Amino acid sequence: MTKTNHFRNVFYLALTALIWGVAFVFQSMGNDHMGAFSFTSVRYLLGGLVLVPIVLLKARYPRFLADSGEIHVKQVPVRLTVIGGILCGLALGGATVLQQLGMKTTTVGKAGFITALYIILTPIFGLFLGRKCHFTVWIGAAAAVFGMYLLCITDSFSLSAGDLLVLLCAIVFTFHIMIIDYFSPRTNGVLLSCLQFFVASAATGIPALIFEHPTLVQLSDCLIPVLYMGIMSSGVAYTLQILGQRGFNPSIAALIMSMESVVSAVAGAAAYSLGFLTQDQSMTMLQVLGCVIMFAAVIFVQLPFDKLKRRH
Repeated sequence: MTKTNHFRNVFYLALTALIWGVAFVFQSMGNDHMGAFSFTSVRYLLGGLVLVPIVLLKARYPRFLADSGEIHVKQVPVRLTVIGGILCGLALGGATVLQQLGMKTTTVGKAGFITALYIILTPIFGLFLGRKCHFTVWIGAAAAVFGMYLLCITDSFSLSAGDLLVLLCAIVFTFHIMIIDYFSPRTNGVLLSCLQFFVASAATGIPALIFEHPTLVQLSDCLIPVLYMGIMSSGVAYTLQILGQRGFNPSIAALIMSMESVVSAVAGAAAYSLGFLTQDQSMTMLQVLGCVIMFAAVIFVQLPFDKLKRRH
């Protein structure tokens, strides 16, 4: 990879982290106008529609956004793709609803850092599938737990309802990643993502119609957050991620994209100071320290210690 391509990939991935970090602000804004199921359903419906042209382009031009080792579009097994899309969509919809509900009572910054725990939880959960877990993961997990304690535990030594819901969201996102890890090498990534968006929209749309009764007025009031989440966070950021990860070290890519947790904290504080958010986004010094420890833990588990040891 040339130096120009390297910087281009870093730029794409950094922009992805920026879009996803700011997305937490728009999710919080969405809670002011729509229910969690309604907002999630609409954003993923729009996200699926945004990816439809990309799916068609890949069908027409197979090399478009192709990853190394990706199965040719014409060879994609339909049954496996449908099963993968359904499972991924159900996990994605469930995780997002939990996150949306949790952000009603927790800050944007805390939600971003707690959600990032899926990076540590994924290799730990992989133990149940017979995958080895590097010792650095256990060190990172212990540090993350301590950081989360500083970030979330109040004087009463208890998690708030919002913090707990976002923690459950991180767990479900972990299952979502493991499902994608199984199906993505066997199917087409863009097609799988497009299908999961539509499944997530349908799965959350049904309870939205039953319990929340969304209206066009609510959608109109929530138009900007919906457009950002559907177009930018889903369609644009996903495409940038594909472009950024093409031929790039996956560990470094994950490290760059984990910056979304830091962006979420900064964006939340800025949005509150500008009056876009009504919930106080400020943090105590202990909470800031907890964020720093959690972020350091996320970075630590992604460092290529094995490669460094072999090189030494």
